[in-house]
Amino acid sequence: MSLQRSTDQPKTQKQPQVCGSIIDAQGREIPITEQMIQKACKDLEQSRVEKVKQG
Repeated sequence: MSLQRSTDQPKTQKQPQVCGSIIDAQGREIPITEQMIQKACKDLEQSRVEKVKQG
């Protein structure tokens, strides 16, 4: 019998650092991801460009 750890065990993935959450319509807590922030920034920038073109 060996006391060595098996290398067959799956490696745990690093959890992304959570800086905040939002609550959806069903009351579930949804972590805010980097992708969500990047999309929001892109959408905001696009809306500002469109507003300048209209004005």
